[in-house]
This record gives sequence, structure tokens and C-alpha cells, in this order.
Amino acid sequence: MEKVTLNVKGMSCGHCVKAVEGSVGTLDGVTAVKVNLDAATVDVEFNPQTVSLDQIKETIDDQGYDVV
Repeated sequence: MEKVTLNVKGMSCGHCVKAVEGSVGTLDGVTAVKVNLDAATVDVEFNPQTVSLDQIKETIDDQGYDVV
């Protein structure tokens, strides 16, 4: 398993948390995802043999947020 913390712009409310955690959490290979609104970060634990970091970033981007 690999753990990363992504800096994400544009998240500001509970809906943002649900959108990001819900979409990333459904990806095969993602075992944990946690949004921290105050820090503007998303912690993700995933299996890099199943899902790539780029796929995770793209999923967050598809929800309307910017991974920086």
C-alpha cells in the first residue's frame, strides 16, 4: 500500500468532502480516503498496482477541484 497527501484547491464544505471521498473511495485499489477541509488536503491510501496516482488526481479533478 502507498499513502499520499494531495493538496486540493476549491474544497469548502461538507458537499465537497462527500464528492471527493465518495468518488475516490469507489476506485478499485483505494483502501482509504480522508479530506481535511482546514488544510485543503486529501489523504489517500491505495494499491499502486491497481490504481495510479494520476487516476486518483483525475477523479478529484472530475469533481471540479484542482490538485496542486
